[in-house]
Amino acid sequence: MIHYITTNGIGNAWVANELGQVRRAGVPFVLHAMRKVEETFHLSEWAQQLHRQTRAIYPLPVAGTIASCLAAPFLFRGRFFAALGNALFGERESRRARIASLVHLVVACHWARRLRREPVAHIHSQWIHSCGTIGMYGAWLLGKSFSFTGHAADLFRDRCALRDKIRRADFIVCISSFHREFFLKEGARPEQLKIVYCGIDVDRFSPPPTPRQPDGVIRIRASGRLVEKKGFRYLVEACRLLADRGIAFDCVIGGNGPLESELRAMVAKAGLTDRVHLTGEALKQEAIPAFMYGGDVYCLPCVWASDNDVDGLPQMLMEAMACGLPAISTRLVGIPDLIVHEHTGLLVEPNDPVALADAITRLGRDPALAASLAAAGRRCLLERFDISTCLEPLIAEYRVRLADPMSEGCPRPREPLLSTETKA
Repeated sequence: MIHYITTNGIGNAWVANELGQVRRAGVPFVLHAMRKVEETFHLSEWAQQLHRQTRAIYPLPVAGTIASCLAAPFLFRGRFFAALGNALFGERESRRARIASLVHLVVACHWARRLRREPVAHIHSQWIHSCGTIGMYGAWLLGKSFSFTGHAADLFRDRCALRDKIRRADFIVCISSFHREFFLKEGARPEQLKIVYCGIDVDRFSPPPTPRQPDGVIRIRASGRLVEKKGFRYLVEACRLLADRGIAFDCVIGGNGPLESELRAMVAKAGLTDRVHLTGEALKQEAIPAFMYGGDVYCLPCVWASDNDVDGLPQMLMEAMACGLPAISTRLVGIPDLIVHEHTGLLVEPNDPVALADAITRLGRDPALAASLAAAGRRCLLERFDISTCLEPLIAEYRVRLADPMSEGCPRPREPLLSTETKA
């Protein structure tokens, strides 16, 4: 059995999409989450069933956790002391990361104690910050193999014990070429690294059967959580520039989030309330095609946020391109793996509303270019980002571990890891 650990279960749409494909491939798994979330992005029954079956780690039972910590030296013996030594003396990015490692070792002791009588072939962490620490220590205590997928905030804003996790991982999933180069610089071995794109089910997203007839208005679509890293403030500024240039347009931003009030205030101040609309509601996966069909161009002007958060390779871009929209985004992290400038879409520099307005204007005035980019973008999705094929390297790794006769029974022998570098 493959045991997944995530921060919030299928609170991210692409986690549900990946696990849906893993399930269809016949790979048995159990999904663990640090915490379950109330809101998911799927209405489908299979996703709701997966959500209901997700095992939440928190809240921890106080008495049970204390008992697990007291029992850990006897249950896990040398592996416990090796993991404890790592938490105390292994390389860490900060004192806060050191404390977090110790806390998450405690959590892992309780989690591993519950898992020790279950079939466990392999543990995979989706994200590599807090849930990755629990996953690494849980696998270590159980003597099982461990792997992870790194994305964005977990690698930059909330990094914790990253180099130890790289050293412990049997393999590492890279969601773009950028990520592969990043892990190499952090000390990963080339043979550890598997490029596995977070693809989409292209059968769910297709161009409209009847193309929308142009009416002289550029209809812009954007979507995502209303947070800084999505760059929506620059889209609003670009819309103000379009209005100043006398260009007819209509912009709809689908999604909700903490910046909703700020963005609405920006729209009102720019005098664009009749031309820029925020839905204030998260888009469900099943509603995305209808949302995209109302547009001529899709914009997602991602930026590197002030808190060091950033998008790795946004799924919304893939969904828009699969629905037949020409896409505009920024040269950031993994996005150039998807959007090749002037071939599968247009790229501008982050934090540049003028360049964004220019790109929108260009597509609005050149329908032939827009159609060419849209067609090439969809072909790219079919060739490289179809979830039915792009996850094959990951599924192959799982099958190897499920076939390992040692994986479900005897613990895998591993050398204790005690890094001599300390950054407390």
